[in-house]
Amino acid sequence: MNKAFVRESEDDDEDDGPEAAALPPGTRNYMTVRGHRILLDELARLVKTERPELVRVVAWAASNGDRSENGDYIYGKKRLREMDRRIRYLTKRTESAVAVDPRDQQNVEQVFFGATVTIDDGEAEASYQIVGVDEADPGQGLISWLSPLARALMKAREGDRVRFQSPAGWRELEVLEIRYV
Repeated sequence: MNKAFVRESEDDDEDDGPEAAALPPGTRNYMTVRGHRILLDELARLVKTERPELVRVVAWAASNGDRSENGDYIYGKKRLREMDRRIRYLTKRTESAVAVDPRDQQNVEQVFFGATVTIDDGEAEASYQIVGVDEADPGQGLISWLSPLARALMKAREGDRVRFQSPAGWRELEVLEIRYV
């Protein structure tokens, strides 16, 4: 089909990148110091190393002539748009972040942001660290402070039993240990 009849725009797939976990209005983007450092390191790597190299490749591909069938150019431009989207996302999230060091917590007898909590649900024990929405990874034991489990655990003490609504229904568990590391 003739390109004159096909609308192709570099902006068609532009958005703000990965779906950022929505924060409740008026809340801050809390994250651990470690999580904040990981995002800043990724941003620096993209801006200082990967993007300049990709720009160099795209410029080389563009100098080869016909861009309409130049795979290096087409793929490079697409990858550049994806990288710019990720850079915008990381910039927004790191600028709005409030880095919290769990080791600075004063009231270590209760669960607050950054705590690592060992729980027992009656069948098995598990440990979770309460972290920011941008660093949550439940498979690695990192849960968002906005998750139902973390919200139920907030202000609990060792020995407390808490109930929360999970996707599987209501669950009850016991807080076995609270650590701030």
